Amino acid sequence: MVLGFHCHCDIASVFFFTLCFKMGYFNSFCGVFASSSLQILVGSSLGGWLMLLAAIARPEKTAALVGIASAADHFVTWFNSLPLETRKELEAKEEWSLPTKHTEEGVYKFSMDFLREAENHCVLQSPIPITCPVRLIHGLKDEDVPWHISMQVAERVLSPDVDIILRRNGQHRMSEKDDIKLMVYTIDDLIDKLTTMV
Repeated sequence: MVLGFHCHCDIASVFFFTLCFKMGYFNSFCGVFASSSLQILVGSSLGGWLMLLAAIARPEKTAALVGIASAADHFVTWFNSLPLETRKELEAKEEWSLPTKHTEEGVYKFSMDFLREAENHCVLQSPIPITCPVRLIHGLKDEDVPWHISMQVAERVLSPDVDIILRRNGQHRMSEKDDIKLMVYTIDDLIDKLTTMV
């Protein structure tokens, strides 16, 4: 079975990410996940971060991972790279924003509550205890989540079976026909691989 985490970096996705942990939804999901059969987890953007956390929480139920423009730790890293005075100003406002072309306002808005919660779930500071096959797809023209984050994920997961696919013209949403074909092919290829391993 293939299970997807489709969370782009918009307000609804940030709200969902925060609720997942603050309200205990992530633990509830992992409980359902634990009672199911082996899964191929597919995560996009913030969903790629959630996908990694789910695989860490339930390794016995994770058959493989497919990350699409994975945003692991991205907002925490970005915020921490700002000058100290800027961070203090944003903390006082309890809100901060990033420019984007995917919203009418031209920015993604984040609450400091989201950032504080996200800091508790960073994965790139140490080896990631994931040993199943991992496939990471990222567009080199992604203006929202830098493609090198997928490279960092690949370097830190413990799995010996990791492939990175960089799309020269790929953007964050990976919504072109060829992008979607690549995703489907990647998942199908993993299913075939896992089937032959049984």
